[in-house]
Amino acid sequence: MMIFTIFIILIAIQRLVELYIAKQNEKQLKVAGAVEYGESHYRWMVLMHVSFFIVLIFEVTLFGRNVSALWPIWLTLFLMAQSGRIWVISSLGKHWNTKIIVVPNAEVVIKGPYKFFKHPNYIIVATEIIVISLLFNAYLTAIIFTILNIWMMAVRIPLEEKALKENTEYSAVFKGK
Repeated sequence: MMIFTIFIILIAIQRLVELYIAKQNEKQLKVAGAVEYGESHYRWMVLMHVSFFIVLIFEVTLFGRNVSALWPIWLTLFLMAQSGRIWVISSLGKHWNTKIIVVPNAEVVIKGPYKFFKHPNYIIVATEIIVISLLFNAYLTAIIFTILNIWMMAVRIPLEEKALKENTEYSAVFKGK
């Protein structure tokens, strides 16, 4: 149980640092004339992510879940996802955010993982939900939050695409990807 507690604390610290970065970027982007999209769903997305950790903690604690026998695989995938998360944040730089915030006529980022995928961060988040859950045999959490994340992405990705298409050369840059 100590491993689980340390793991959750480390992820919580990471997420708080990311929220700080996002807030700083948001301030800079809004000064530059950025437009925010998707305000109505953002609170639900935050609630989903916070609930993921609450439900994970409850499932592991209440059902006495232990570290998976396959932990080396799950931990390796988790660390790969974390590397991808850092790659996404560093590639987007000042444009990275947890919100959909777009500066009109900004240059579209096509470096890092964006050379290969339109929305690599969403692939990473989906991976994390599954891998973190399976690392601790939290199967219910994995199922519930994978479904909720699919629903959230079905709302969020079209909004993000719309924002980028309306404000940048996104369509031309990502044509065929």
